[in-house]
Amino acid sequence: MSDRESAWNTAPTSAPAQRADRYVSGSNAHPAKMLPAIAAHAIRTYTKPGELVLDPMCGIGTTLVEAIRHHRHALGIEYETRWARIARANVAHSVRHVEQGSGRVVCGDARQLTQLVDADLHGKVALVVTSPPYGRSAHGRGHCTSETGERGVVKTDYRYGRDPHNLAHVSTDQLLDGFSKILTQCRAVLRPGGTVVVTTRPWRTHGELIDLPSAVQSAGQSAGLIPAERCVALLAGIRDGRLVARPSFFQLKNVRDARRQGIPLHLVQHEDVLIFTRPEKPSAASRPLCARRERQAGTERCRYPRPHRKTRL
Repeated sequence: MSDRESAWNTAPTSAPAQRADRYVSGSNAHPAKMLPAIAAHAIRTYTKPGELVLDPMCGIGTTLVEAIRHHRHALGIEYETRWARIARANVAHSVRHVEQGSGRVVCGDARQLTQLVDADLHGKVALVVTSPPYGRSAHGRGHCTSETGERGVVKTDYRYGRDPHNLAHVSTDQLLDGFSKILTQCRAVLRPGGTVVVTTRPWRTHGELIDLPSAVQSAGQSAGLIPAERCVALLAGIRDGRLVARPSFFQLKNVRDARRQGIPLHLVQHEDVLIFTRPEKPSAASRPLCARRERQAGTERCRYPRPHRKTRL
């Protein structure tokens, strides 16, 4: 499969196998770790060795680790102190095992990214790889009675943190507003022609499908980025021409519970991958939509479309 295929074969092995010994203790507790092969594929496809890769919501630093291992320079922003500390440890661990590449993690709010990134790096970022947070129903680890001594299943590691201002804890509208601001900030540090790769997926809330990928695409356009490609990154393996699902305990549980209620829910087998570019030259068409509309309509406010909610099935 070539690097520019629209379907990325990114789960030939399981997530734990992909992480192997690349991450320090405590990394597995993060509720939403990007699959390493997804970050690696994006880095190989859209950058060259020696270029700078940014993840504005870097978590435990998966994007940074893969960038370093592929001899790129990596920069991550992480809101939660706990994950920023672990990301730094993962970066240091990777740097010790490669001859080229470097990494840095800054703890802060990516909605103020341009203030957190050194001015001499503005316009130097070749690639942004990131993902917005999902609801906690999509994450977590399950522990059975034999492990805990308690009756039933106990769910752990489903929180990003406890700060109510973390985008993981706000409404979908607030999440998209914040993510649009982050993409706008990323555009300011990208080089002309630079690339943004966002992985995301839809989810269901009370039987309704939340079309987050389409809303993220609108958010990217409102940030002044140009949609370039829309791909899928497989979360399932391929064996003898068939998909081999690698669901978490709670993905299986959510599907089974939904089907008992008559909702024909299926296991998620892929991430949507939305790819944007920064325009080579500034133009009226490439400026953020909000700025253009404010100039045209004075006090008119611009909002991206809300994520589409399909009716309950």
